[in-house]
Amino acid sequence: MENTVDTKILAATRRNKIHPLKLALWVAIASLVMMFTALTSAYIVRQSAGNWLEFNIPNIFYLNTLVIVVSSLTLHGSYLAFKRQAKVAYQGLMVVTFLLGITFLVLQYLGWHELSAIGVPLKTNPSGDFVYAISGLHGLHILGGLGILLVSLLVAFLRPLKVTPIRKLRFELVLTYWHFVDLLWLYLIIFMSLYR
Repeated sequence: MENTVDTKILAATRRNKIHPLKLALWVAIASLVMMFTALTSAYIVRQSAGNWLEFNIPNIFYLNTLVIVVSSLTLHGSYLAFKRQAKVAYQGLMVVTFLLGITFLVLQYLGWHELSAIGVPLKTNPSGDFVYAISGLHGLHILGGLGILLVSLLVAFLRPLKVTPIRKLRFELVLTYWHFVDLLWLYLIIFMSLYR
């Protein structure tokens, strides 16, 4: 069964130069880029309208940036270990990535509490509301990524390590998505730091 699927994947990739699932992921990423671009544009437009509370982004958001960047590196390391069939490194780095993803969400939640503590609770001023909305929407995408990582973890621990075209493709899709949410957060934290 897996050989038939692998053959179909190879044929689709040769025919289209890019696998249809990769193309679908890139289309989804492009739509997310447009959505976050629209949100940050709306932020700038609303800021120029006045009634804008200026505040510094809590430092915990910068710590969060380090966490998400490291998680991207550990997932990439897991992918490289998978390709070399280094089972312990593959599984271990996958676990670390998953835990860092959870840490990101916890720190995000703590960051919202810090915002509230400095006088920027939700639904008080549009400037704070935008920060909650943008970081919350990104957090939802991290949550979705954690679901995908959980499935990848189960595969890593429950199936024998074998590099096949289908498993490589699935890992590349997970890797691409996770790198995307990492880069997206970098853009958002820089944006929120510059336009506060």
